[in-house]
Amino acid sequence: MSFSIFEHIDVFELESKQSLPQLHLAYHHFGKLNASGTNVVWVFHALTANSDPTEWWSGVVGDGCFINPTDYFIICVNIPGSCYGSISPSDINPLTDKPYLINFPLFTIRDIIQAFKLLKNHLGIRSIKIGIGGSMGGQQLLEWAVEEPNLFENIIPIATNAKHSQWGIAFNESQRWAIEQDPSWNVGNINDGESGMKIARSIALLSYRNYSMYKNTDQLENKNAITYQRYQGEKLANRFNAYSYWFLSKSMDLHDLSRKNKSITISLSAIKANCLVISIISDLLFPVEEQLFLAENIPNAKYFSITSKYGHDGFLIESSTINEIIQSFVNTSFIIDKHLINHRAMKHIPFF
Repeated sequence: MSFSIFEHIDVFELESKQSLPQLHLAYHHFGKLNASGTNVVWVFHALTANSDPTEWWSGVVGDGCFINPTDYFIICVNIPGSCYGSISPSDINPLTDKPYLINFPLFTIRDIIQAFKLLKNHLGIRSIKIGIGGSMGGQQLLEWAVEEPNLFENIIPIATNAKHSQWGIAFNESQRWAIEQDPSWNVGNINDGESGMKIARSIALLSYRNYSMYKNTDQLENKNAITYQRYQGEKLANRFNAYSYWFLSKSMDLHDLSRKNKSITISLSAIKANCLVISIISDLLFPVEEQLFLAENIPNAKYFSITSKYGHDGFLIESSTINEIIQSFVNTSFIIDKHLINHRAMKHIPFF
């Protein structure tokens, strides 16, 4: 496993017409690229994760998993705006010699992919065997699969959507509002808004989990709901900052595959990769209907639903099931009648 920093020393233009004088991306890579360059796996992380998927997706990526460094050259990049090594609000703006903070330019999901393309070209990658990501990571994957239809052989979007919903935007806006009400927000220090971010995390957790999970104190790490919410807020504050949280939630809100084309369905129809869409049945934040829409409108798409008590976080926690599913998908040829998707999904019947 290696951790590297890619530096792009030219101006980087964003969709907003703003620009950065330079750009850097932090990324982890595992394994070796084979002689034909056909064994690349690109893993896309979600909102507050980092570029080491063996840390937060250990049952899906790493030794003993289907996506392993013996067979594949695995890449995961920390998304711009995050605080784990890529360019972010805490970096110094070379034009002012001060941290960007609130003046950091907003990256859309499409901007993130444009940055990833620079790294892809730098590494000499011409094809990607598997692209996989959940939640905001799935949004990035879909954006790239639309932008470069011939790049991916297989894509696996999990618990994600083609356009961020008003429901999801409402959760994100409530979290940003909590941050903005913190008296320390936007004072001029990287730790601004920390207390507000703790509350924001508490709000987010309600969308990541569900009623059933909160009934069981074992699943709350032997805490009650009150102490669990505060514990999770403190936990995030120890590893993240409010500026990154605020900006990345806005990036998620802007996800919309229809912006370049006449409709979302036209965008999805451009995807040429073999596609496996995975749902978490109990997901409140990215409900099943959003993944069914993907499966119905992406050519060559298959669908699988996972029953989990963990809600949206099931895409991280049900790792052994996901590992088995993606292995079957990549290694097996099978056909699904799309007319059966809705029926089977409602009954939670797996397709293979």
